[in-house]
Amino acid sequence: MKALVTGASGQLGRDMVLLLEKVGHTVLACDREQMDITDQAKCHDIISSFSPEVIIHCAAYTAVDAAEADPDRAYLVNAAGTRNVAMAAEQVGSKLIYISTDYVFDGNSEVPYVEYDNTNPQSVYGKSKRAGELLIQSLSTKWFIVRTSWVYGHYGNNFVKTMLKLGQEKPKVQVVHDQKGSPTYTKDLAEFLLELMATEKYGIYHASNSGWCTWYEFAQTIFEEAGRLVPGFSLHAELESCTTEQFQRPAPRPRNSIMEHLSIRTNGFNDLRPWREGLQEFLRGVHNQTITRP
Repeated sequence: MKALVTGASGQLGRDMVLLLEKVGHTVLACDREQMDITDQAKCHDIISSFSPEVIIHCAAYTAVDAAEADPDRAYLVNAAGTRNVAMAAEQVGSKLIYISTDYVFDGNSEVPYVEYDNTNPQSVYGKSKRAGELLIQSLSTKWFIVRTSWVYGHYGNNFVKTMLKLGQEKPKVQVVHDQKGSPTYTKDLAEFLLELMATEKYGIYHASNSGWCTWYEFAQTIFEEAGRLVPGFSLHAELESCTTEQFQRPAPRPRNSIMEHLSIRTNGFNDLRPWREGLQEFLRGVHNQTITRP
């Protein structure tokens, strides 16, 4: 199958490209240099010339706090850019997978969110990603929307790498204990997307590693497992829990980011493995130079 990946230099994009190539698909990997998704003509030209059978749209503006001060940029990339990809995909008859986020919900639910719950994003980032979802649904006929959460992988910056670095360098690390969700390893998410793209089971999916924890519990587990699995890792920091109010950020965070995998079950897909197992595999591949670089 011919597959085009946007955001190919990002955390998920790089793992997606590697997996697609490994299993024998023909891949066009596009980062911002190859295809600026905010340039409608460029999107049209590249997608029409390659004529992919599936597009995995990983490119996004993900600077959650910065988006509060620069909403135009967030909407330019996440809404207008997604529109450009969707229109070009439709013209060549391509399937389109759009990677979305738990931030489309307000986080106030007492139970996990299912795919068809009402959205109510509270941040500029969440609103701009929801705008992208709406444009996909309006402009595409062969679409998958895949919402995920708390993503980490071997490429780029993420919470796991930050904790490994701070845990070795700082005397104390504070992490919020009143926000809960599901950590998601990019390799596991990519495996699900590979399975999904081969089907015509279109619609909205929630895809994260199964189970949940708070950010504090996630950090606890990172330190515990790193002590066993990462060569040379030595924990110096004392881990301390705090509240969201004690750790103020420009953009509001959902208190509850747990997403039920209803569509995965009802469409007969294999669920993603437990989040702790994904973390263990990630840590087995970590080397000191990976966790200490800026």
